[in-house]
Amino acid sequence: MPKTRILFLCTGNSCRSQMAEGWARHIKGDEIDAFSAGIERHGLNPLAVKVMAEAGVDISGHASKTIDDLPTTRFDLVITVCGHADENCPLFPGPARVIHHGFDDPPALAADAAGEEEALAHYRRVRDEIRDYVLTLPQGTT
Repeated sequence: MPKTRILFLCTGNSCRSQMAEGWARHIKGDEIDAFSAGIERHGLNPLAVKVMAEAGVDISGHASKTIDDLPTTRFDLVITVCGHADENCPLFPGPARVIHHGFDDPPALAADAAGEEEALAHYRRVRDEIRDYVLTLPQGTT
């Protein structure tokens, strides 16, 4: 049975889409061929890497990329994980179904944090929300 090819798309491919790709590969790798990209390239967020490592998922080897950097643009499902990506999602060839499932932006939430530990709490919450969503895939795409 072929795997479902899913692209997680956000603005900068630095945090939310990276976490989603990491979770999908980690817990659904037998069902999902996961990718992530951004409308722009903002660099991999070190706090996202840190909270994913705390959960046992290593995304430190990931790189921020755009759709043009991907080895393919043929997906079964494209999931936009932020409003900007949802509003600016490009067209994809083939059967790709595009859905939106937004998550809060950890860097924005953590902007006024008193310190790293307070900032990490925001990243952890969003990380766990993304994990819970990925657990529903590929069926939970409504």
